Formats: sequence, structure tokens, C-alpha cells
Amino acid sequence: MEKGNLVEFRLQGDGADKPRQSRLAVVERPEGKKHWIAVDGRGQSHTLHPRDITYVVTGEVYKAADISKFWQTIQPYLDPSSLEVAWEILAEEGESVDPAAMAMLLFSEQSPALCYAAHCLLSEDKSYFKQKGDRYEPRPSAQVLELKHQLNMEAQRQQEWQSFMERVQASLTAEPLEAKVEWQSGDRPRLEALERFALLGEEAQHRAPALEILSVLGRPETAPAAFQLLVDLKLWSDHENLFLRRSQLPTQFSSRVLEMTHRCLTSPPPDPDADRLDLTHLKTYTIDDESTREIDDGLSVDFLADGQQRLWIHIADPTRWLLPGDELDLEARRRCTTVYLPTGMIPMFPPELATGPMSLNQGRVCTALSFGVVLDETGSVQEYEIRPSLVKPTYRLTYEDVDEILQLGVRAEPELEALATWAKRRASWRVSQGAITIRMPESSIKVCDDEITIQVLEDSLSRMLVAEMMILAGEVAGKYGEAHGLALPFRGQPQPELPPEQELMQLPAGPVRYSAIRRCMPRSEVGITPARHASLGLNTYTQVTSPIRRYADLLAHFQIKAHLRGDLPPFSIETTKELIQAASTTAYEATLVERQTNRYWSLEYLRRNPNEIWQAIMLRWLREHESLGLVLLEDLGLELAMRFTRPMEMGDRLEIKAVYVDPRQDLIQFVECDRSTAVVI
Repeated sequence: MEKGNLVEFRLQGDGADKPRQSRLAVVERPEGKKHWIAVDGRGQSHTLHPRDITYVVTGEVYKAADISKFWQTIQPYLDPSSLEVAWEILAEEGESVDPAAMAMLLFSEQSPALCYAAHCLLSEDKSYFKQKGDRYEPRPSAQVLELKHQLNMEAQRQQEWQSFMERVQASLTAEPLEAKVEWQSGDRPRLEALERFALLGEEAQHRAPALEILSVLGRPETAPAAFQLLVDLKLWSDHENLFLRRSQLPTQFSSRVLEMTHRCLTSPPPDPDADRLDLTHLKTYTIDDESTREIDDGLSVDFLADGQQRLWIHIADPTRWLLPGDELDLEARRRCTTVYLPTGMIPMFPPELATGPMSLNQGRVCTALSFGVVLDETGSVQEYEIRPSLVKPTYRLTYEDVDEILQLGVRAEPELEALATWAKRRASWRVSQGAITIRMPESSIKVCDDEITIQVLEDSLSRMLVAEMMILAGEVAGKYGEAHGLALPFRGQPQPELPPEQELMQLPAGPVRYSAIRRCMPRSEVGITPARHASLGLNTYTQVTSPIRRYADLLAHFQIKAHLRGDLPPFSIETTKELIQAASTTAYEATLVERQTNRYWSLEYLRRNPNEIWQAIMLRWLREHESLGLVLLEDLGLELAMRFTRPMEMGDRLEIKAVYVDPRQDLIQFVECDRSTAVVI
């Protein structure tokens, strides 16, 4: 090595896993026994060990100022495609070459500049030649083809990545009124990786694409940052339902299911129950909330000649439109339940069917499974019948409508008065049979156009009327299944171990006492054999009143209707057990998502009303040693935890204010207030 030599060296710190970064410099002087001081084209000095030097340009003496001109001289010769011709020649002969020989082959000249150009081509080549010492061997043809394929794929991936990031940047900088970015099918895996990371954090699999995106954008490599990026990309909303996304609940219907739905609507299948009982002459009421679209029950009263009254509970008959095992049935099994969220519902059946021919729509002749019941004076079932039927709903009423009609004593609607009377008798009869009544406030949370409304549901006569009639239909279905040995989803509940009566009576009446009773209630159980339902006070009970919305109810319809026709039940005992188990598991997951989502929007409502002072009742202790109790916000019907700063007794009333709320982290902190001064105590 001499002063004036032009050398190529690898920059210090470059690892084998990083792209090759070489630089040219001119040797100035030795440094110690082995090192050399060299100056690059920018005037920067470098201390080089011989192993750092990857090529020496021999034959001329250079200065640092010559480097730029030298580099410009070789640029026209650095065409990687020229190596292919050289490879074809050398591969046939099986000869290796050094840069000088390659310069002669490519350029017919061996000047120092062209020899270095040949070195650059060979050292950067990834396809045609393999380095061995100071020489380069031509690769076998098969290997060249494979390497070229890999390089092309990598180039394509890089192009796709670049295009993807361009779309990301376009979406991030787009104005609100501008057209949305058109994402490509190849973007989906990267966006899904981002979604998984936002949902599951460190537990997410295949996080690398998400972390790479966040890193390139200069954002923290955290799950909250991934969530915010998805919001900024306008792929998620600020209030994206992460509970629903983490669940296994399907939210879209497949094309096959939608195609079958269309066939049902345009060419209805034959009705397996052609001899339906015609009950279209009866006045039929459907009673629901105003927002309800899946109308699955109606009520009638038939005034008999002997002075008795037959109550008719008409239940929508979706089995008219499907068969066990068809696409619609399998989709209903997969979903198992309609999921009700503040932002809307996720139906078990496609809405076109669920709210159309499956529902009991006013003024239309509808197919139903009708439960006709005559009660004795106490409210006990005296006789009953179950019939596939035709009904024509006369009135679509809200609970408020029915309460008003009953309060005014409208003479034109004696059927409603009769239904209310029998409902009261039924409730009294069930209490005499051991029924346990818990009347805790319930709230309905709705979100529309980002506006949150929370309504406490009144414990009204109309709601009690409908509930009692639905329970009555469930008892009749259970009696029928038990009498005929049918495998149905019988629902039971073990007898609870309640506190002694004296202890309960010491608690304040109302929510506090009901809360204490509720804590003792065991979960209901579903099986194929009849079992007592403790809180309902019934010895047998089967839910059948929501077949559009619950698969277990639909299953009961299939079994009962087949028996009524004289056919074998479509589902065996073992299959029924399996379906019940699957439905119970999915229904539990759906209930959990509903609760979590309702809580999120409850907290969001409180977050948006930071100055509101709420009336609350202390229900019970959660952890008394930590002063942590459960309070009921009376105006909202919400039960939330609160840490107290003074001695409290169950039933104490207080005025509280939410001073910190984070719905996404499920955190809320209340403080007690003095309303007269509206300050924190």
C-alpha cells in the first residue's frame, strides 16, 4: 500500500445484515504497524485496517479531490445487465474471472477505472457470479434462474411496500371531504397485522408488519399507537368496538347465505305445515320498543262461548323459511343469537328475512307457532294447545301505547284489559309457586350519530304483561316437550340459598335488598331434560319466544313442529346436546360483548358530562376493607364501583361526580359532592 493509492473500504460499523455501504478514499500515510490513514472525497479522514479495504485501484496516483471525477467516469459502465452476456460466455467454459479479466471481457480495456467498474458490478451482483477469494465463478443455470426469481419477488415486494406506504401517507394527509384512499388487496395482510396488534398487543401473532409500519411512520411501537393509526387512516372510528373485534362473533353474511336469502324472498320454499290453523280473525297485538324491527311475538284473546277466555301467544315461525342443515340454519347455528349493541344489532338471520317474512308485521298474513292457553282462576294452566298458524297482526304497539290504553280504560280494547288481568294472576300464581322477583333498574343505551342516550326502562304494567305471556308460552312448551319425551333445550335454575328473611328485611327495601338477593342467584342451566326453574317458579320451562333471535328457541321450534306433524324430530338427543352446548357458549360470548360495550358507552356518556352531579345509592360493599363499594346511579340505571372517603352504610344516598373517566381503559373515579355548593367534599 502506498501514498496516493485509491481504495474502496467498508464503512465502520456496517453489519453483514445491512446493505453494502462502501466508500472511496485516497491513502495518505501509515498509522502504526498495520493501519493507514485515508481521506475520502468529503475530506474526512479514516483509519483503515487492511481487512477494511475491499479493493485497491492500482496503476495511478490519486488525490482526494480526484475521487468525484473518478466516480463520474465509471458511472456509464455500471449497467448490471451487461453481466448476463459475460455469464453466458463464462458459464459455457466454466472459467472464473477477476475484475481485470471481466473489464477486458465487458469493455475490451483494462484501465484502472474500468477494472474498478468491473469490480463494482461483480461485488454487487446477486445473480450470476459467486465470489471465491479474489475471483468470481459463474453460477449454474438453475441457481441463476432461482436467484433471479427471488430478486424479482423481492423487487416486487419492495414496490408493493412502497406503494402501500404511499397510500398510507395519502390517507393520513387527505382532507375530510376528499375521496377515500382505494386500498389494494395486497394491503390487507399489513392492515390486518396492524389490527391484530391494536387488539391484542404483545399477544398478537405476526406483529412484524405492524411494527414496521409504525417504525417507518415514526410512531411508538405500541398497541395504542396502532389503534390511533387505524383511526387516522379512517379504517376505524374513535369508538371502535374492540370487544366485538376480539370476539369470534361473525358480523357479515357470506354470499352463499345472501343468495339463499334472495331465493327465499323470490321463490319461497313449500310450507311443511300446509294445514295451519287460521287465526287471522283474532285481534292480534304486537308490543315492542319503537326501535324493534324483528317482531317475533304477538298476543290475542279468544272470548269463548262458555265465558272462558283462551289466551293466544303467537310466536314468529322462521322454520317456515328454512330446513335443518341448510345454509340459513347453519348460519343461525354459527351465530346462535342476535347481538344487541348501543350502536345497532348484529342479527342471527339476514335482515331482509328477519324483519320481513319471518316477522309478525302489522297488516300482513304471517306464519306463526301459536300457543293457546286457558288458565284457571288462580293463573295455573288448565288446558293448552300448540298449533302452526296464520295470524294477521292488527296493531303494532309500543309499551308506552299499551300503558296509556290500560290507564285510560279504552273500552274498544277489551283484549288488552283481559291480557293485563291474566298477566297479574300469572305473576301472583308464580309467586305462590316460589318465584323470586328482582326489580333492579335496567337501562337502554343507544348511540346514533355519535349522540349517546341512556333511558331507564320503567317497570310498567305493559312490560310485565308481555313478560308473563312469554313465560307462559315457555311453560307450555316445556309441558308439551315433557309429556311427549322430546329433546328440547329445557332451561332450569337451581334453588338459591338466600339470606334469612330477618336479615333481608334489615336491608333497605328496593335496589339494596334486590341486589343482595341477586348475588345469591345461581346461573340458569340448559339441558335436554326438564328441570325446575327456581326464580320463575316453574317445574318445566323452555324458551321458545325468540326464534328469530336465539338459536335455542329455533331448535325448540324445529323439534315441536316435527312432532305436531307426526314426523320424527330432526335432531337426535346427541345432536341436540351438541347444539345446546354450542349455542350456550356463543350466547355467553355475545352477552359478554354486549355488557362490555354497554359499559364502554356508559363511561363515555359520563366522560362527556363531567359537570353533572348524579344521585346515587350505595348498594353493597365490593371490598369493604378497601372502602370500595357498588353504587347505583338512579338517573341512569347504571351500577358502578366507587371508593368512599367516609363511613358508609348500604342504602345511603349521596351525590357524586365523575372526575376521571377513561372508557378505553375501563377506568372511572367518582367523588362525593355537596350539591348546595357543587364542590367536591
